[in-house]
Amino acid sequence: MALYYELQVFKDVYTLVQKVFLYTQEFPREYKYTLGQDMKRDAIQLVRSIYRANKAKDKVVYLETFLDDFELLKFEIRLCVDMKTLAIKKQAELSGLMDSIGKQITGWRNANR
Repeated sequence: MALYYELQVFKDVYTLVQKVFLYTQEFPREYKYTLGQDMKRDAIQLVRSIYRANKAKDKVVYLETFLDDFELLKFEIRLCVDMKTLAIKKQAELSGLMDSIGKQITGWRNANR
């Protein structure tokens, strides 16, 4: 079993978390402490799910939790773009990273079914 922080998917999620924290700093005050905080919390939850999945015998439960939280974060990012609190360029950057993460997690889940 690899250490969770050596997994490529962990490294990608960690990069995603860093970008979410960086981008939410630029939010208007109205959204920084509501939507921004929710996005930060949801992003950190993804790291927790990877840690738990890597540690557990039944990984599928934690990977499904990851995918649920991941969809919520995708929605929040889309909402930010629609509300013009996040630039399209930043969304595109996040989307590329999230596509890679989604494929890795889905593959990991399918391999453990």
